[in-house]
Amino acid sequence: MWIQRDISSILQRNLDPIQIIRGPRQCGKSSLLLHLDPEFKELSLDDPGLRQLAQNDPELFLNQFASNKLFIDEAQYAPALFPSLKRRVDLLKRDPKVTVQTIFRLTGSNQILMDRHVKESLAGRASFFDMNTLSVSEIVGAIPTTKIQDIIYKGGWPELHANPTLDIKKYLDNYINSYVEKDIILTSGIQKSMEFLKFVRLLAGRVGTILDFSKLGNDVGVNSKTIKDWLSVLERMHIIALVPPFFSNLTNRLVKSPKVYFLDTGLACRLQGWTSAEPILTSPQQGLLFENLVFSEIFKLNINLELGWEIFHWRSRDGEEIDFLIKMDPKKFLFVEAKVSSLKVQNIREYAEVKKVFQKNIPNLVVCHQEGERILHQNVPISMLKDFLLMPELN
Repeated sequence: MWIQRDISSILQRNLDPIQIIRGPRQCGKSSLLLHLDPEFKELSLDDPGLRQLAQNDPELFLNQFASNKLFIDEAQYAPALFPSLKRRVDLLKRDPKVTVQTIFRLTGSNQILMDRHVKESLAGRASFFDMNTLSVSEIVGAIPTTKIQDIIYKGGWPELHANPTLDIKKYLDNYINSYVEKDIILTSGIQKSMEFLKFVRLLAGRVGTILDFSKLGNDVGVNSKTIKDWLSVLERMHIIALVPPFFSNLTNRLVKSPKVYFLDTGLACRLQGWTSAEPILTSPQQGLLFENLVFSEIFKLNINLELGWEIFHWRSRDGEEIDFLIKMDPKKFLFVEAKVSSLKVQNIREYAEVKKVFQKNIPNLVVCHQEGERILHQNVPISMLKDFLLMPELN
């Protein structure tokens, strides 16, 4: 079963000679690229033989496939390849008979290695794209009967939605063991591996909360600088996102620390210890996990369609709190609240800090909820959040 990806249109419109698609393992990078253009020949550097050839003799590696458009998977494993790609692109650009088009597509799941080896070598020759796991709108668009609670537990891993017979717990455990516990620790040079794994699990239990670096460090057994370094690693590896507080010259009474979210709720759920979707419904974590899902939906939409939005959280020292503030352009803002049940939502127009900062141009508030709930006259089920946020009157 094929699940249409939002990023497809962006990739197809781009004609730069080299496209580099970054994202975590198993988020669907290879399947998407082969679906978009089957003429590309796939070469995976997970294959030790191909990797050795690409690293030791990149010219021979490329000459073997000179007649093909190439899709090189896990390209970060052969950094010697990139100068050769650069030379070939430069030669093609100088040839007046050649029409500029994409001839190389590279993917990488290890952002740290990609940053280390690729950006300098291919500056000005490549376009970079970030890809994530499936969004709610992508899943529901392909499988309309999917329950939101199942998406929270499974996350957006394409294989889990395309093949319902897979063991979700085993799949996520294997992913955590291979990608989080091995790839990230090895390539980041993390020495305190046991403390790092404890940190990742504790972080999963704090989704949607304001981060206290010192307290988290004390709980893990490391200092706050190490915590900040490890957070940076997880951000670069597309595991988490830190949502900063909104700042302006009038916001001296707003909380200044970021909130943390996982880019995929499935990982957060498994790291929290959940083994099925049903118990989450009655747990204290349900609201925060749903809030995490709302964040990831906004985040993925923004990245997939290159909208250029900025996402903040809003919390004042007097207890005024709104989950998200989206800055759509320099003069257009939108507040978003995530609610799993029909709770009364406060009138943000009465918030003192909101009135002080925005004065007469207070942004609209949108309440995002699970299916079947009615909260306000203006409320949006999460399955329709994408369509709502792309409405012309909001952009």
